[in-house]
Amino acid sequence: MTSWDLNNKNILVTGGTKGIGKATVVSCLSLGAKVLFTARNEVEVNALEQELKATYTHVKGIAADVSDPTDREKIKHWITDQWEVLHALVNNAGINIRKATLAYTEEEYQKVLAINLLAPFELSTLLYPCLEKAEQASIINVASVAGSLDVRTGSPYGMSKAGLIQQSRNLAVEWASAGIRVNTVSPWFTTTPLTQNLLANDEKKSNIIARTPLQRVAEAEEVAAVITFLAMDKASYVTGQNWIVDGGLTANAL
Repeated sequence: MTSWDLNNKNILVTGGTKGIGKATVVSCLSLGAKVLFTARNEVEVNALEQELKATYTHVKGIAADVSDPTDREKIKHWITDQWEVLHALVNNAGINIRKATLAYTEEEYQKVLAINLLAPFELSTLLYPCLEKAEQASIINVASVAGSLDVRTGSPYGMSKAGLIQQSRNLAVEWASAGIRVNTVSPWFTTTPLTQNLLANDEKKSNIIARTPLQRVAEAEEVAAVITFLAMDKASYVTGQNWIVDGGLTANAL
């Protein structure tokens, strides 16, 4: 059996400067991986790269919007030029605009769908040749419990995450013959910049905790641990699954 590490693995993490993405970057680096991470804010990308290089050698940040075809090509060019082979793709970049359904503009809901659902599909297909070269590769799509249940995060967000879960299933079956595993990780509310404002509301946070058997929200590192496992060869027989990281929420009927 292989070791519990990511030595000699090349890993791309999108949305890698904050929250679950940043925790995943650090987790993968700590286990020996070479990591390329992306985010839209160039200042934040450069700052994190410099911070991580104080401890880790093989880390690179690229300022890129994964919903932009030109930026996706930039990511692919770097990977093909520097690595050729990609062992794991973590589609983590995501946004949300919380509103009642009738309050959304077309531009707003299209943006949510473009980043959360379409970009992972586009990036996965674009990087397919690099993943195939690995012979044992892994795609991990970061979805949400909102993709399975209504958790009042807005219908476009729920739609995008439900679609991402099904996207993972389809690609897992279709690409298994190429040695590419595809799984989804669906967190419940997690302490990240994306949920900061919501969790600052004591009433909303109390309602969330009351429904959660572990009686707390998740930390980003706890979700990153599951993502990291799925990138390992140790997870070699796991594909097409939606890993729900929810502190027991979905098991709690009453």
